[in-house]
Amino acid sequence: METWLEESGAVGLDGLEVADFPLTGRGVKARRRFKQGERILTIPSGLHWTVKHAQNDSLLGPALCSAQPPLSVEDTLAVHILFVRSRESGYDGLRSHVERLPASYSSSIFFTDDELEVCAGASLYTITKQLQQRIEDDYRDLVVRVLVQYPDLFPLDKFTLHHYKWALCAVWSRAMDFQLSDGSSIRLLAPFADMLNHSSESKQCHVYDASSGDLSVLAGKDYEAGDQVYIHYGSIPNHRLLRLYGFIIPGNPNDSYDLVLATHPLAPFFEQKQKLWALAGLDSTCTISLTLTDPLPKNVIRYLRIQRLDESDLASIALRQAADEKISNSNEVQVLQSLVESVASLLGSFGTRLEKLEEQLATGVYPVGGNAWAAAHVSLGEQRVLKLAKKKAEDLLATVESESSKDGWLPAPVQCANCEKGPGQLMLCGRCKAVMYCGRACQVAHFKDHKATCRATVSQKG
Repeated sequence: METWLEESGAVGLDGLEVADFPLTGRGVKARRRFKQGERILTIPSGLHWTVKHAQNDSLLGPALCSAQPPLSVEDTLAVHILFVRSRESGYDGLRSHVERLPASYSSSIFFTDDELEVCAGASLYTITKQLQQRIEDDYRDLVVRVLVQYPDLFPLDKFTLHHYKWALCAVWSRAMDFQLSDGSSIRLLAPFADMLNHSSESKQCHVYDASSGDLSVLAGKDYEAGDQVYIHYGSIPNHRLLRLYGFIIPGNPNDSYDLVLATHPLAPFFEQKQKLWALAGLDSTCTISLTLTDPLPKNVIRYLRIQRLDESDLASIALRQAADEKISNSNEVQVLQSLVESVASLLGSFGTRLEKLEEQLATGVYPVGGNAWAAAHVSLGEQRVLKLAKKKAEDLLATVESESSKDGWLPAPVQCANCEKGPGQLMLCGRCKAVMYCGRACQVAHFKDHKATCRATVSQKG
């Protein structure tokens, strides 16, 4: 491949070579010393795998362009890779690149059920299951819309579901994305440059020249002859590294948990709350990343403050700048109690708890580098983030309850005052905010017993 690339205008290959390394497998080795910031490799635009290049291919292009609606970027690049791989002649340069791609990938979509079960409860588990189904659906759609329409170009024995999944993983793990000045973006695979592995110690070092379309790689740090040369994929958590790239980093400082917050459109005062979420830069359904450095982002609290508003609070929420500040003691307690309970429930849903996973990894239950080992590290990272989030919510709750008691206000118990069920989705008494109910029926049923206490509490507050 190096000879073909050099003949095609690639620059810098004389200082690099593809080699196998003990921990990362195949990568790129420096043949000489490089200083940080030095340009070490340039791959001209004519050698890139892009949607445009695929569509301009004299054989493949017409078939791709016939699909309506157009194929996605991922599908176009995946079909292009499989097409070149299946050809016996006419694509010598491109085939030499395809032949250098790994024969298999360790993305989570290729895990066995037992391997994936190790991270049950983690977001990777759910996303992988969903992704596997989506891939099957997309493949069936691709077969009907394109592959069977051109049997001479796409022999189905070389375009099976397994081949399609392999090609998708090649795109996910090796493509580079760049934002252009006009607001558009481009995704490309650059031969040889896509052999570079990731290191968090390397700085961002691959550069796309929009005017020429060339891709250059700069030395992200100083290298000596014989060192492995890296690029930096970004600050990526293990669950995404494993899903897209097929590897993890033990003790990854970028580990995170994607918390999904949602409210049903039939919930009380939904329309008013939706407007408040919009003012806060949020939506009725939000996905917010909890991280090791910020396990409970402010937007989680802001969202829940609005979600838990009752009728009396809605009248004064405009004064709180879309929930940037505490709205009321009762609202804040509800928010924090619900957070503690929800995060505890999430932690309880993991198939193997944090302490047990740590013990299993320490005693070698999962072979180092294997799929189950990687899944265990993903689960470990997400549980650590959630434990930090729970601890922070508990600390905030204790502070609010302490402040409330000093003011003569006691937080409502976390159970229905009538049927004593809870915790769960409970509503505060709108007058005294001292008791909670699981619904309107329980509130009405309990009114006789609560009436006098309610009046006395409101009078004491007033």
